[in-house]
Amino acid sequence: MNVMSIRTNSDLPLYAQIANELRANIQTEKWQEGDRIPTEFELCEIYHVSRITIRKAIEELVRENLLYRERSKGTFVQQMTVESNDHSTVIKSFTKELQERGKMARTVMATIDISHADKRLAKFMNVQVGEKILVLKRTRGDEDSTFAYFITYFTFNKEYSLDYRKYKESFYEYLKEHGVAISEEREYVEAVKPNLEIQKALKIKADEAVLKRVRFTQDQSSDFYEYSECYYIGSKYRYYLDFSG
Repeated sequence: MNVMSIRTNSDLPLYAQIANELRANIQTEKWQEGDRIPTEFELCEIYHVSRITIRKAIEELVRENLLYRERSKGTFVQQMTVESNDHSTVIKSFTKELQERGKMARTVMATIDISHADKRLAKFMNVQVGEKILVLKRTRGDEDSTFAYFITYFTFNKEYSLDYRKYKESFYEYLKEHGVAISEEREYVEAVKPNLEIQKALKIKADEAVLKRVRFTQDQSSDFYEYSECYYIGSKYRYYLDFSG
């Protein structure tokens, strides 16, 4: 069994580094949906860390609904389906979110391009590898500052505009115009270091704290799927949760 080393000079705690490794195994399909992952003892040997550290890493992915446990059987990769949101987080656009705080959303930059799904995106978006998808990138903020960078991958439809100006307001309101009503979603939030693309978009340094919000949404009636990575400058944004039901 190969022993994998973890960077001791990283700012992330060991369990978070291992959680990132395990998450990558799922995203790249090294571990398939329904697979039983190695036991805690085996992961301790692989990463050469304590069982407490491994347990915390696994708990992180269980909270993200990427893994689930079965008593006396082990830990398994969760099926990548989206649960109903009737009693969970309320889906809310960035525009509406700011409006409720008395702010006006502002889009500084937007681009929209046709791309093709790689293996990771195909898994998230219920499409075939190589299939056409749309990629929307936006730098946003309010009337006072710019603090958010969104990368949104969504189902290709020839009816969707390739004019970036159509996406400068609420993305979900635009979708409604095309009969898409998002009713199912899941998401998770984590702290990350910004890569060069994020640094450039938000005009920040490499050591700036960034909040990464990953969202999966769908509308089965219109066969629409979305996968978004939203990056916020930590010192300028606070994430709120609203609950219904």
